[in-house]
Amino acid sequence: MKYTKQNFMMSVLGIIIYITDLIVDIWVSVRFFHEGQYVFSVLALSFMLFATLVVQCFSYSWFKADLKKGGQESQHCFLLLHCLQGGIFTRYWFALKRGYHAAFKYDSNTSNFMEEQIDLHKEVIDRVTDLSMLRLFETYLEGCPQLILQLYVLLQHGQANFSQYAAIMVSCCAISWSTVDYQVALRKSLPDKKLLNGLCPKITYLFYKLFTLLSWMLSVVHLLFLNVKIALFLLLFLWLLGIMWAFKKNTQFCTSVGMEFLYRIVVGFILIFTFFNIKGQNTKCPMSCYYIVRVLGTLGILIVFWVCPLSIFNPDYFIPISITIVLTLLLGILFLIVYYGTFHPNRREETRCDEIDGKPILRECRIRYFLME
Repeated sequence: MKYTKQNFMMSVLGIIIYITDLIVDIWVSVRFFHEGQYVFSVLALSFMLFATLVVQCFSYSWFKADLKKGGQESQHCFLLLHCLQGGIFTRYWFALKRGYHAAFKYDSNTSNFMEEQIDLHKEVIDRVTDLSMLRLFETYLEGCPQLILQLYVLLQHGQANFSQYAAIMVSCCAISWSTVDYQVALRKSLPDKKLLNGLCPKITYLFYKLFTLLSWMLSVVHLLFLNVKIALFLLLFLWLLGIMWAFKKNTQFCTSVGMEFLYRIVVGFILIFTFFNIKGQNTKCPMSCYYIVRVLGTLGILIVFWVCPLSIFNPDYFIPISITIVLTLLLGILFLIVYYGTFHPNRREETRCDEIDGKPILRECRIRYFLME
């Protein structure tokens, strides 16, 4: 495992996207407030604060676990930083500082790549992997609801200001980046996992996730125009189903009962929007069922709108958006089939085994019990 210059640049780009997303969300919320749209302003802030609080909780619990594992006592400064919502920035600081030394100070291509340098690369990869997991949490807890809200406001008024367009674009970039970055980090941090090499597999995976997400989000926006209570009930129902699935699979990501309970709640929320393998097992059948239900749900929402057209919904938007929903759903399913049928790392030749015991080396780390793909 080596932390390269390309990995360092990806980490830099990651924090730029994170800061930009944070600034734009605050900007949009303030803009809603000045325009007198107080409900939208409160919702935008609530999504951001909820995601941030959850991420800070996980970040601090991981800091405590890492310090305890290293035989060190928990430091109160870390608790203070997380209370001030600075956990992610603290992690980025350590990751970029150590990552710069690993990527630029040591030449991993030389023959004197010593054990100390290898340990440095492992440490940086672990730090970056933790960040990718936290960013995935933040993206689906805040980015997806925020994107639905912005799309709803845009379609409701038929026009939007620059801040709303910026929020939609930044949310799409954040979702895309965090999803692909997590997939790359997952496979880089686990030696027994095959790497996601090449541009085509990453692009295919990105389009599969992005198109299926956009199709579902636009469908949810349609349902919100039909009846807000029905839409919220559907989302709550799907959330409860996701939580029940996490409990059924008996996830074991956290060491404490309370954090594991919170983790399963978050997993259930993520499953509202996209599918992840929550236990690292073969999920061909569950994933097929998930997307079959997704297709049926999307088509059901569209049929309701065609049968019962609403006067509050601008017909100039309804037809092109309905076509967009169908096309993005079909494209998403197509890219899903191509990815798992052609580009998924498990479709390639087996990884080289350890010469000692003939089996892949299993590295015990946090991400092994996290969401898989």
